Amino acid sequence: MSDTKKLAIIASKGTLDWAYPPFILASSAAAMDMEAVVFFTFYGLPLLKKEIDAKVTPVGNPAMPMHMPFGSKEFQSINWPIPNFISGNIPGFDTMATMLMKETFKKKGVATVEQLREICLESGVRFIACQMTMEVFGFDKSEFIEGVDYGGAASFLEYAAEANISLFI
Repeated sequence: MSDTKKLAIIASKGTLDWAYPPFILASSAAAMDMEAVVFFTFYGLPLLKKEIDAKVTPVGNPAMPMHMPFGSKEFQSINWPIPNFISGNIPGFDTMATMLMKETFKKKGVATVEQLREICLESGVRFIACQMTMEVFGFDKSEFIEGVDYGGAASFLEYAAEANISLFI
């Protein structure tokens, strides 16, 4: 039996704010000489597409702070709470929230989701696309990046059964 620690992650969400955790955790694990496998299922599966079109929405996430990536330091430091009744009723609000988050991350030097995904692949993180989800939602392998394995829950569980850390994101 190997002394190598193992991380098993299930990525089931595909919004921009939920796209970061599996890639950050998996790349961090790889940097710490751990094995890491991420199983992409349901709404997390589009994170394996060649072009990620993930958006963020404050609806259903009232704790999400909105910081402006422009203006004075004082203006940028204000935590702008966005109530659900506003964000859910203003057309284009999700697009604006996505733009603000991407710009804020860029100004803070945070890698993009695509960059983190590439770091994972270069570091040996294994990605498994859920075959059942692909069939249910009509995805084709040609839509996904290179380096992805395809399998069902059993192929992931075989690895996860031996993992030291298991996360559902």
